[in-house]
Amino acid sequence: MDAREVALLTLNACERQGGWSDGVLKKQLAQSGLDSRDAGLATQICFGVLQNKFLLDFYLSRFSNIPLKRMEAKVVQALRIALYQMLFLTRIPHSAAVNSAVEMTRKHCKNPRASGMVNGILRAVERTLDRLPTIPAEDEAEYLSTLYSHPKWLVELWVKQLGRQEAERLLAADNSAPPVTAQVNTCKISTVALLGRLSEAGVDAQVHPWLKDCIVIRQTGDLEQLDSFRDGLFYIQDPASRLAVMAAGVQPDMRILDACAAPGGKSFAAAMDMENRGEIISCDLHPHKKKLMRAGAERLGLECMKPQTADATQYRPEWDAAFDLVLADVPCSGLGVIRKKPDIRYKDPELLEGLPEVQNRILENVCRYVKPGGVLLYSTCTVLERENEAIVDTF
Repeated sequence: MDAREVALLTLNACERQGGWSDGVLKKQLAQSGLDSRDAGLATQICFGVLQNKFLLDFYLSRFSNIPLKRMEAKVVQALRIALYQMLFLTRIPHSAAVNSAVEMTRKHCKNPRASGMVNGILRAVERTLDRLPTIPAEDEAEYLSTLYSHPKWLVELWVKQLGRQEAERLLAADNSAPPVTAQVNTCKISTVALLGRLSEAGVDAQVHPWLKDCIVIRQTGDLEQLDSFRDGLFYIQDPASRLAVMAAGVQPDMRILDACAAPGGKSFAAAMDMENRGEIISCDLHPHKKKLMRAGAERLGLECMKPQTADATQYRPEWDAAFDLVLADVPCSGLGVIRKKPDIRYKDPELLEGLPEVQNRILENVCRYVKPGGVLLYSTCTVLERENEAIVDTF
């Protein structure tokens, strides 16, 4: 199994079964036995197709006599994977992308004629790569939706919320490659010492340009195989998540409740700011996530963190006015992290409508747990006003 085949199986599973691409891809890579270079290519292709799906389908539909929706699912994925390589991966010869798609179709698809069709479509595209069809621009939202592969409803919402220019900048940023950022476990090691350890292991890591004790990692391979990771010297977390905890003013010996904590990143950050002194009760609704948080805390050596299973909408009288800081990192649409999780953009918008009600219920409940003079932190990983400013204004 090669990188393109892993990408094909991942994309097909995500579309058919509704799984998240990062989790499905991780399982496929574990089964494939690919080396780090090919695993990186599989990841790049998988995420690249998801980031550009509407654009790829627009072009493919112009070269096919059969509508894409009538094709076998794996045939469509093979076409997308090949075209993505032809448009975006300049180091891969077009012939290699086409031949691979034909072979994958022959191997994985039921229709014996499908491989010939795939070859014909892709050869036709290859001959006209320098003069591809123009995306119609009469409908501004439709144009941006196709160009940046975001659903039209989301484009319209962001244009209304941010204006055309800023919305387009956000759409473009969503399709860029996210950096890998890690927080240094200052309870175990300094930033300078960790950088030295990573350098010895052949990892390219640099100090983050504006966040203290944060590093940007490149050329990593599998991070979880690094001795520094296994020894709990760092954990992966975006700077924005770290900033939220910094804004709360965490101090040693505090008592903190992280009401919606899994997978635990903000609890880890708070524990380090507390110098591992005090108590953090880290809660999640699902029992298996408690195990995940406990494993992370044990790896990092954060004894002050106490994972529990709890529903943040249900009142616990024993917690009334009991905490110096309450973190409410509520369930949300996740539309602020599309760059890391490109398939979030394809969520059914109807499933997101009920989130503000849940967020309000959580906030109204957990605010009662804050001591007089304490701090309540509300955070999301979305950029929708109805889940951010509107919730805060109502509260």
